Parts: sequence; C-alpha cells; structure tokens
Amino acid sequence: MARAGDMALIAFLQAQNCSNYPGSWRHPEAQQGYLTPQYYQHIARTLEAGRFHMAFFDDRLAMPDILGRDHAEAVRNGIRVVKMDPATILSAMGYATEKLGLGATYSTTYYEPFHVARVFATLDHMLGGRVAWNVVTSLNDSEARNMGRAEHPEHDLRYDRADEFMEIVLSLWDSWGDDAIVNDRASGLFADPSKVRRLEHDGKWFQAHGTFTVPRTPQGRPMIIQAGQSGRGRAFAAGWGELIFVSQRNIEAAQKGYREFKNAVASFGRNPDEVRICPAVYCIAGESEDEAAEKRALVESLAKPVDGLALLSEVLNFDFASKGMDESFTDEELAGIKGLQGIRDRVVQDSGKKNPTLGDFVRVSGRGTIREFTGFYGTPARIADEMTAWYESEACDGFVIAATHIPGSYEDFVRLVVPELQRRGVFRKEFAGTTLRENLGLRRASPFDWKR
Repeated sequence: MARAGDMALIAFLQAQNCSNYPGSWRHPEAQQGYLTPQYYQHIARTLEAGRFHMAFFDDRLAMPDILGRDHAEAVRNGIRVVKMDPATILSAMGYATEKLGLGATYSTTYYEPFHVARVFATLDHMLGGRVAWNVVTSLNDSEARNMGRAEHPEHDLRYDRADEFMEIVLSLWDSWGDDAIVNDRASGLFADPSKVRRLEHDGKWFQAHGTFTVPRTPQGRPMIIQAGQSGRGRAFAAGWGELIFVSQRNIEAAQKGYREFKNAVASFGRNPDEVRICPAVYCIAGESEDEAAEKRALVESLAKPVDGLALLSEVLNFDFASKGMDESFTDEELAGIKGLQGIRDRVVQDSGKKNPTLGDFVRVSGRGTIREFTGFYGTPARIADEMTAWYESEACDGFVIAATHIPGSYEDFVRLVVPELQRRGVFRKEFAGTTLRENLGLRRASPFDWKR
C-alpha cells in the first residue's frame, strides 16, 4: 500500500457538552453552542477546509451515572452528561459541507437491524455517499435500563449477537441491485423485481423476513467503523471493520498491533489493504515550544479527579466509589466487567499486577485526562515529524484526532499542523473524490455475500 499522501485524518466528536476530554467545557476558549446546529456546522467546515477525511461521533445511551449509583456528580461537573442523537447532527453537518465524511455510533445491542440499516442508508443517499456507521455493542447497565432492559448482556454474547446483526444489515443494504431501478414511464416499469431480493433470515438472535426499502447508496453502502480491542471484540473488528479506531501507548506497540491486526483481517479472507487502522491522539500545537507547553498546562489543569472516576465507572460498568484507591480488585470483580474489557486488560498488563487497585485503573488508563490517548505536543513541525514517523513506519494508516476543547483544537490543527503534513507529502491537498470511500482510497463496496 502506498504511503505518500494517503494518511487518514479523522475527527473524534461527541454530540454533547464537551469533547472526549470531559474537562474541555471548562476551557476559557470553549464555545458553548453544543445545542445548536451552527456549532457542529462550524466544526464541519473547519475540518473540510483542512481536508479531513471524516468526523465521527462516539455515543452512549446513558450519562455516566454509575459512580456512587447517582447522576449528581456527573451532572454537577459536566462529565459528558448532555448526549444527543448523533445521526440527526450528521444531517446538519452534511448540509454545510460537500466532501467531508460523517459517521455516527449506533448500538447493535439496543437497536434493531432494519432500523439501523434504514437510518444509515438514507443518510448516505442524502449526503452523497459520505456516511459511516460506528458499530458498538454498548457498555453498561445504565444503557440497558434506559432502553427498557434489566441489565447489560455479557461481553462475548453481545458480540455473538452483533455478528448476526451485521449479516442482516449488510444483506439489507445490498438487497437492491445497482441497476434495479428502471424508471421507464412509457412501459410503467419502475424497478426490476428480479433484482430486489427479499431477506429470509432465521438465526439464533433474529428472525428477519422482509424486503428492504432503500436502494444501494452512492458508495455502495455506508462504511463500517469499529473499535473492538478485547479478544472477542478484536475478532469482530477484524471480521467487519473498514476503519478501525484503536488506542496505542507508543510507536512500538502501535507497530506490533498494526501487524497483528492486519494479519487478523487477512485470516477472515478480507483484504488488509482495504482496512484503515487509526489510533486516537491528542494534539496541542503552538507557534513555539513554550506556547505549546503553556497551552498543554492549561488543558491539563482542567481535569478533576471525579472525571476519571465517573468515566471509569461508566466504561467498566463498575461503581468506582465502592472501593478505596489502594484496594485491589478481586478475581471475581475483574471477570465480571461487562464494559470495555480492553481497558481492564491493559491495566492488568501495564500495572504488572494480577489484581490491580482502583488507583492502578486511574493511573494506567488515564481516563478523564489527556493521558488517555497518545499525545503529540509542540511546534507544528515537531508534531508533523512524529505523526509522519508513525505513519511511514506502518504503525498506523492515519489518526483519530481528539479535541482538548472545541473548536480551538481543530482550528489550530488545520491552521498549523495540516500544512506541515502536506509539505512532507504524507497528507493530501485536495479531496480524491466525492464519497467517503473514494477519499479514503477504497473502491466502491461490492455486494455482500449473503451466504458468508
């Protein structure tokens, strides 16, 4: 795979009162218009001017209310408590741009295949083939209760269900032939019924019988984003994902993970060159090293201890107020984690402890701080050098850029770092086409093999 000019840049967004960094709303330059379309449209235009490939929204179906079994601390401190439906916001951003890709998170645990298929296929038509679905299985009991369930399903079972969910969604997306619609007014033939297939699915989790109502989209079908990093989640990502969002601590770990994941993709009979792997990073750029250091110090000062405790409780489905900082997790507690098992596994590995303490989870995960993701800090040239080194050494295919505050993080990155990446020849100066797949260097999606 050619490396010159192909680096993918993805913006990591939230349809909420803060960015991925929960302290971002406290930043003196953070805009507070997150309940308006203009807020998101400004972000979209900024990213399109910087030739970003895509902006995608992470999402949860509940606010972080597991800490202390109460929502009070999260609400009081503004810890990701405003959460709007991201698919709706894609429309607002899409109508303000022409080529920027746009993705949203929808859960396979709490939605139905036909609903998800129709929402994203419709969006892909309305936005000219620029849409992606970030597939998640959700995290915790708060989401379950919001969606009318008693508790969140066990980790591996969620992925078993999600595999079948994906088969149905892709089958629905590809149930119309590209040439099914005739529109022959003279003969009265609208579409060739022999080129529209009815789904007859009898599985373990779903009984789906019917004919889909949305023809194939400009890019064939919406792209699939996935972030599974645990054992079962990783297999799911390798089997289905087209853009893989990962978290890596350093370039050596990223290189190792890159090779292993590309091999996993190949083991499913898929072409590894058609899958993009992009780690999440924070970037803080300044005209000088001193300016960047001042910006970073300000950002770091915004974090509160409660941020990390609330977010760890959310993603691990465990009340972090129930243990002392020096108290170890039992084997039973670790085995019972239903949420992001990748965080649990990394804490066990990096702490060197079979039974890490609550403090180890806070320290190793970096949750609620900018230490959660790899950081590139300094002058534009320095940041571009580090990003280029990761990219050219096949540690990644690009980056998911998280924001320390909105919109300033993206404005700084586009103004300062993008020109440096372009000068190095690793990032494009113009869009390659009009659809998301074209701009990521991927071919139009071929019809899904229903007998897979």
